[in-house]
Amino acid sequence: MAGQDCIFCRIAKGQIPSVRVFENDRVLSFLDIHPISDGHALVIPKVHAGSLSECDEGALAELMRITKCLAPAIVKATGSEGYNLLCNNGRAAGQLVDHVHFHIIPRRLNDGVLAHWPHRDYPAGAAEALAEKIRCHLVIS
Repeated sequence: MAGQDCIFCRIAKGQIPSVRVFENDRVLSFLDIHPISDGHALVIPKVHAGSLSECDEGALAELMRITKCLAPAIVKATGSEGYNLLCNNGRAAGQLVDHVHFHIIPRRLNDGVLAHWPHRDYPAGAAEALAEKIRCHLVIS
């Protein structure tokens, strides 16, 4: 859904209103319209990329640089004690908009926001086998 149909591309172009927190020539940050907590912001590259793996390295570097600066500013502005940084990739992971983005979600102790997943153990030998399988598919460019 690149370009004119992507809601985040339209927000970046100013075609859809947003409450902008930060903007430069490559990155835009705006407050989430359905925040998990006060200050919940999204950080997006202005050039469309459907997922993290589709984002070019220059855009990704700028996205991370700005996210690193924004997160502590949001924590200070909201009086929070920490934050979650999320990047959902694919529908199964909860990605609702097909445009790579990071959520900065300010947190407080006992705020009622659930941010944990159930843990489990690998059967004997399964972790090593899976690590080898991952290495076989790993491409570093």
